[in-house]
Amino acid sequence: MLLHGFTQTARLWGPFGDLLAHDHTLIGVDLPGHAGSDAVRADLPTTAALVREAVTSAVGPVSCDLLGYSLGARVALHVATGTDLGIRRLVVIGATGGIEDPEARRRRREADEATADALEASGDVEAFVTRWVSGPMFARLAGAAQSDERERNTAVGLASSLRLAGTGTQEPLWDHIPTLAMPLLALAGTDDNRFSAHAERLALTAPNGIVSLIPGGGHAAHLAQPAVVARLVGHWLATA
Repeated sequence: MLLHGFTQTARLWGPFGDLLAHDHTLIGVDLPGHAGSDAVRADLPTTAALVREAVTSAVGPVSCDLLGYSLGARVALHVATGTDLGIRRLVVIGATGGIEDPEARRRRREADEATADALEASGDVEAFVTRWVSGPMFARLAGAAQSDERERNTAVGLASSLRLAGTGTQEPLWDHIPTLAMPLLALAGTDDNRFSAHAERLALTAPNGIVSLIPGGGHAAHLAQPAVVARLVGHWLATA
């Protein structure tokens, strides 16, 4: 099961997804506020429950591997810590266990709400996506950003995702990470200093966690370095 990032869709995994599909059956969903789930409104715990339902509906009561990127990684950690879905192995890319300082979390939530307000007021998804992927975290993406696919989203849907499931809304999960029984692979690009540190902490905190930092990869390391990340993830899934 693949869980995409903010402004993305279930179809935006690029060459990384194509390579992973050689040896694995992939299931993707549009997360609340995105593309086909544009009208769905859900916070992170509710989204985790919806993902559990989607997996159960697609493959029945069997265990699966779960991979999430950024927003999708936040959801994946909520699925793993807050639902009874049988997860064999968990892969997170650009993940965090949450902002622990309440004041910093409040500031981030207010910033996301201001961004959501501005996006709704303009209604211009194309301009918003262009600004979003031109930020320093995505400097290495270039054409891999696939902006056309991102523009399947709507201003109202993306704004709802920011307000309900943005980083500032996430209650810290760090105290729950030690309860994870499944193997966990935490990935981040070496250019993404903040999330590299989060990845290292996740791997150290999870009982069966390991970390791998991707050279030349920013926040979306799987899009910037698809062959490297697909090979790494595929090998880990085969041996974990």
